[in-house]
Amino acid sequence: MKRTLALVFATLIPFAATATDGTEPEETGLVRAAEDSDLSEFLWANRPIVVFADTQADPRYQQQVDMLTREAAMLTDRDVVVLTDTDPANPSALRKKLRPRGFQLVIIGKDGGVRLRKPFPWSVREISRSIDKMPLRQRELREQRGLN
Repeated sequence: MKRTLALVFATLIPFAATATDGTEPEETGLVRAAEDSDLSEFLWANRPIVVFADTQADPRYQQQVDMLTREAAMLTDRDVVVLTDTDPANPSALRKKLRPRGFQLVIIGKDGGVRLRKPFPWSVREISRSIDKMPLRQRELREQRGLN
């Protein structure tokens, strides 16, 4: 299995089960390698959340991935794509661009700008609140309600 992987939340399909023994989550059709991803492919379509760690055995990484997979529906409602990178020895384009130190959670807006960086795991509820405060998300909510 690849050391670097990506979990892409696109629909309410069963998600990869997270492992608690320091190994990767099982790959499903939703798993995507971060080294094959470029932030430009998500521009104006998705809000990437990138989870970095120096190893998959990092308990913060395991906790974050577990929280994200358990609350996937809240993320799909917000057009979130979750990418993970746990291989600093072979830096992906995302790692080179965002330059994390150890564990880091990075929330990126649909416009491609970094909105938030956290050096510790964050709950999906906190992530959702942060996204819901973004101007583009506010506009999306108004349009959904027909308030334009």
